[in-house]
Amino acid sequence: MKIKNFQKLGLNNLRKDALKIAESGLEAIDTKKIILEKIKLQKNTLLINQKTFSLKDIKNIYVVAIGKCAGDAALALEKVLGKKIKAGIALDVKKISGLKIIKPLVGSHPLPSQKNIDSSIKIINLIKNLVYDDLIIFAISGGGSTLLCIPESRNGTYEDEALIDKKLMDSGATIDELNTVRKHLSRARGGYLAKYAYPAKSIALIFSDVAGNNPEFVASGPTVKDTTTVRNALKILNKYNIQKVCPIEGCGLIETPKNNLFFKNVSNLIFVSNQIALDAMAKTAKKLNYRVKICTSCLKGEAREVGAKIAAEINRAKPKTVLIYGGETTVNVKNKNGKGGRNMELALSALNRLKENTLVFSLASDGRDDTELAGAICDKITSLKAEKLKLKTLKYLAENNSYPFFKKVGDYIVTGPTSSNVSDLVIAIKE
Repeated sequence: MKIKNFQKLGLNNLRKDALKIAESGLEAIDTKKIILEKIKLQKNTLLINQKTFSLKDIKNIYVVAIGKCAGDAALALEKVLGKKIKAGIALDVKKISGLKIIKPLVGSHPLPSQKNIDSSIKIINLIKNLVYDDLIIFAISGGGSTLLCIPESRNGTYEDEALIDKKLMDSGATIDELNTVRKHLSRARGGYLAKYAYPAKSIALIFSDVAGNNPEFVASGPTVKDTTTVRNALKILNKYNIQKVCPIEGCGLIETPKNNLFFKNVSNLIFVSNQIALDAMAKTAKKLNYRVKICTSCLKGEAREVGAKIAAEINRAKPKTVLIYGGETTVNVKNKNGKGGRNMELALSALNRLKENTLVFSLASDGRDDTELAGAICDKITSLKAEKLKLKTLKYLAENNSYPFFKKVGDYIVTGPTSSNVSDLVIAIKE
């Protein structure tokens, strides 16, 4: 099972149903499983999601996997392609075992480091001298922005970027805003890998973790032509007063490649998105005899406000209803000493508003909600535990301290790293 504390959390039928629904969503986006199902090699033809790519004129195949799905994607691609792979690199946020041809590398996350710079340079060195009859299969997933760190040499450093990233995250910047800035802080994002890969042919399998599935914002779009500019990045830096952390003139902003030539041999494919998980969860909920509504795949907004809204929506719903959401909220951090991610904050904000026989369940599909926990489940059982422990919910919420709250009541979700990443998944149920 993906949810390791399923049995411990499943204290009643309502909770068990929520856990079954969430489990089916995580299973549906399992990286190895979905690659083996959706990619087939038939003689000199590669089938990807029913699209055909001829290998007849291809001399060498290379694999470059980047992000939280990189290790499992590389393992699965070795199974599909076997000895047709000449070489490759898989750059993940965790250790990878079992690769035979593709070289595993590990970088830091959520903030960049020298390891990320060194690994990114190795990727560039692998692809920069390839030719027309070479093919690169990229597997690009969330986490790739931090990993693909090559600062502008004269002014920017990875330390500067870490300060900027942390300030933007704590200020509640959206993923599009964050990745707009990131694209202009590295020579490996915002289309740069497509530039280095040209004139070789490239197929980019994109595992989307951004609302709306715009490929140029997934891992900051390393193989996609960037439509933003340095001016856009500067506006965002000014909006969040980043100059207090790092003087703008020293941030090392650079322009991204704009020449169409570099992108003419690239096929960018949204390979996995949260819609796959949402559909699987809806199917499971229907089997459990609930009426189901997928409310959105583009959930956005301040986590505590979204949590309150979802609680109100499920309170108004008819009995035997499941509401399902996918997306990514934000947290405007007021207490720098607080601990907990957007999923736990969303659940905590919903808690006091939930009526009898209702429940809210929120988790990060990658298994990390800014901590080792994936998220939280909340209902009247949670409220009773909090009352018994004399925990003041609003105080923990005001202090952005959802992690210690859920650790104390025990209603946190544990998955460990899932090697999947399609944004957050939220379930609201009325019995």
